[in-house]
Amino acid sequence: HVDLSESFLCGYLHIQGLTEDYPELTTFFEAEIIGRKYSFLTKKWDADDKVDIQHWTRFPAFRPLKSHMKNDGFVYDFHNKDFIFMRWKEHFLVPDHRVRTINGASFAGFYYICYQLSTGMITGFYFHKSSERFQELKLRHCPDNNSFPSFEFR
Repeated sequence: HVDLSESFLCGYLHIQGLTEDYPELTTFFEAEIIGRKYSFLTKKWDADDKVDIQHWTRFPAFRPLKSHMKNDGFVYDFHNKDFIFMRWKEHFLVPDHRVRTINGASFAGFYYICYQLSTGMITGFYFHKSSERFQELKLRHCPDNNSFPSFEFR
């Protein structure tokens, strides 16, 4: 689900080969789209300004914006831009939302995300204060000739 007017999206991450206990797992996540409602400064999930700068600057597309990041009035307008920046926070395992810990994996942290519209590439870096630094996520669209795209009309 995507709601650009609220700078919000949510969905599912289907992960294969992450742990032996869970060769396949699916998590539900919610995203904050950086823009009018959410700034580049996280101010939660144990991320301070230094952590934010370290993670956002790993994206080449962010580097020209770095000098504006701490300006109180700066708003990144993602409309008509090739790059959309987000934070993705996984909340629970699907279908069993009661599972809180997974041996060899964690969804206690969150991802700094950069989505490039022109290529369809999603790149992310995971942050949690107790996890290995800068774990990278790379996603790209894989066309499947046996399925059809889905759309939601509102």
